[in-house]
Amino acid sequence: MSGIQVGLAVFALLLVLLVLRVPIGVAMFTMGAAGYVYLTGGNVTPLLSMLKNVAYARLSNYDLVVIPLFLLMGQFATHGGLSAALFRFVSAFMGHWKGGVAMAAVGACAGFGAICGSSLATAATMGQVALPELKRFGYAGSLSTGALAAGGTLGIMIPPSVPLVIYAILTQESIGKLFMAAVLPGIIAMLGYMLVIKIMVTVNPKSGPAGPVVPWAGRIKALLQVAPVLGVFAVVIVGIYGGWANPTEAAAIGAAACGVLAMATGGMRMRGVLASALGTAQATAMIFLVLLGADMLNSTLALSQMPVELATWVQNSHMSPMLVMLVILAIYILLGCVMDSLAMILLTIPIFYPVVMGLDFYGMGATDKSIWFGILALMVVEIGLVHPPVGMNVYIINRLAKDVPLKETFRGVMPFLASDFIRIALLLAFPSMSLVLVRTFGG
Repeated sequence: MSGIQVGLAVFALLLVLLVLRVPIGVAMFTMGAAGYVYLTGGNVTPLLSMLKNVAYARLSNYDLVVIPLFLLMGQFATHGGLSAALFRFVSAFMGHWKGGVAMAAVGACAGFGAICGSSLATAATMGQVALPELKRFGYAGSLSTGALAAGGTLGIMIPPSVPLVIYAILTQESIGKLFMAAVLPGIIAMLGYMLVIKIMVTVNPKSGPAGPVVPWAGRIKALLQVAPVLGVFAVVIVGIYGGWANPTEAAAIGAAACGVLAMATGGMRMRGVLASALGTAQATAMIFLVLLGADMLNSTLALSQMPVELATWVQNSHMSPMLVMLVILAIYILLGCVMDSLAMILLTIPIFYPVVMGLDFYGMGATDKSIWFGILALMVVEIGLVHPPVGMNVYIINRLAKDVPLKETFRGVMPFLASDFIRIALLLAFPSMSLVLVRTFGG
């Protein structure tokens, strides 16, 4: 069999394992190892020789230290009650509008995502905070759950973002530049979701009634309560972009600051510290297991020459570069039905990245094209968190809103999906959306 045939066979069997609910890391490792043995003529010795080095080569990567540090920062923010302060702050300024409380929930998701880096954690945490308020003001169940499920996706869009860190490591791209490139698309995503809410409450005013007006004294108090959280975000992001701290150092500073802040405000005690450490360890172990599985699978793909053969075939097919990109994005949407965002990044980037880098898009250079594709891939991966039939964010929010049927939650998230597709189309047509800040401040 050719390299592409071997790769397709491995992928087909991998999808079978995923349907059988085998953990993604185990499934990738198993099929990678099986493919490696097949390609080496059924001899196990080359596989064992490769395995003795692959784990150390991956886990000794200094850049990976940033992952547990960002996860710990998010854990401290979750257990320290910082999410509630963010929601009160945004709600104080927007809650008196029609649909304003739902808009505040989306804005708080964006703010929490800036110190968390995980969509699932953002959805779960902000759901616990915002759902009772949305219910108290009489918001429709579909609008409440749809807004929170979509808003939760901002956890991986607004930097820091764990999938972006993984993308940077896989492609040898700058983490700082990718974070910078994600800022403007992340803000546009947040504003797009708020616009969707505005349209929904205009069509059906009863779905999102206005809340009470908060006096300026209350707004200033809410601002003072959230100011330390905004300070942590500023220190981390400005530290990375300003060049006085690399991403790992900035993440360490952010984690320490969030921990001190959570304890100082009285929101976290020793039990919360231990829970944060345990949650970070579990999430890190899961991510690193998936990384090892992806390394095994990618070693097999490299041995089969599938990425090279696929890139060559695409270049010789004379297909339009934009058509190739649309096919890649469609594959991401389909993969979102069976796997999570991190697994999709690890599984597909080694295959799609050489294809994209071999094509011409608007005459962009290699670095600009790499950053643009990274943000574009992240945005499409984001959709997998809310589109049926999987939509992990939808299930998390629906589990919290026990009185809202799952069907209603999926119906509520559809207008937000429309906003996502419009945003992706804009980024496809105007790559500068993701590159303007990098070109202006990133050197």
